Amino acid sequence: MDILLIGGLWLDGTAWDRVAAELEVLGHRAVPVTLPGQGDGAASATLDDQLAAVLAAVDAAPGRPLVVGHSAACTLAWMAADRRPERVARVALIGGAPTGDGQPYADLFEVSDGVVPFPGWGPFDGPDAADLDEEARKAFEAAAVPVPEGVAKGVVRLTDERRFDVPVVLVCPEFTPAQAREWIDAGKVPELARAGRVGFVDIDSGHWPMLTRPAELARLLAAEAAKAAEATKALAATEPVTATETVTATETVTATETVAGTEAVAGTETAADTAG
Repeated sequence: MDILLIGGLWLDGTAWDRVAAELEVLGHRAVPVTLPGQGDGAASATLDDQLAAVLAAVDAAPGRPLVVGHSAACTLAWMAADRRPERVARVALIGGAPTGDGQPYADLFEVSDGVVPFPGWGPFDGPDAADLDEEARKAFEAAAVPVPEGVAKGVVRLTDERRFDVPVVLVCPEFTPAQAREWIDAGKVPELARAGRVGFVDIDSGHWPMLTRPAELARLLAAEAAKAAEATKALAATEPVTATETVTATETVTATETVAGTEAVAGTETAADTAG
């Protein structure tokens, strides 16, 4: 299965390198998405540009992909489900939750010269960055890509109610599944409160498990891809077969006959949690 990997603020596609390698070993096609403005030099990129890149990856997948969003990009993954509910097999949200319709994408940090630079480690003090040592932090800072203002301040638009039918799993790094459930139940994540199928998985890491727990994260995502593949097969088995489709070399079925056959997540983020 294709697994689309969308990084949060300040990350380019290389942040997923080790996760992608592990996923390939596990039999999946990993597709780290290069977001306009985060790795391609397009400082004037907008949220719409980033969404277009994600949708292009969804449309290019040979089947229905698992779409993975990290932190702020949980919203991009959810927007993909909104625009392509029939094409997205499942959405995995790592360390974040989707912003609602009409809200800014990630207007959380100071803009300087038209971009949002990495603000330093102050906003991420505590569990977010607890598993990043000094060397890892310096590497992160060196690789961090300032995010265009047009992305961070872009307005989220969600219009298709069918997005709530797309299965969702919340990967919980710096918070627990129990906390995520509490946030959903309290109405703090309206989009996920309305989702029909939500799951939770725990990972013992800070906010960036693709950097600190890549093998474990890959295994979790592979397991979700397997669930998505099974659900896709079950869905295909229940779809009507047209009158011209051949079952065997000599048999056909009528348009009214069907083949017999028959799995959201939440979390809320503080300004720091929704960011990187």
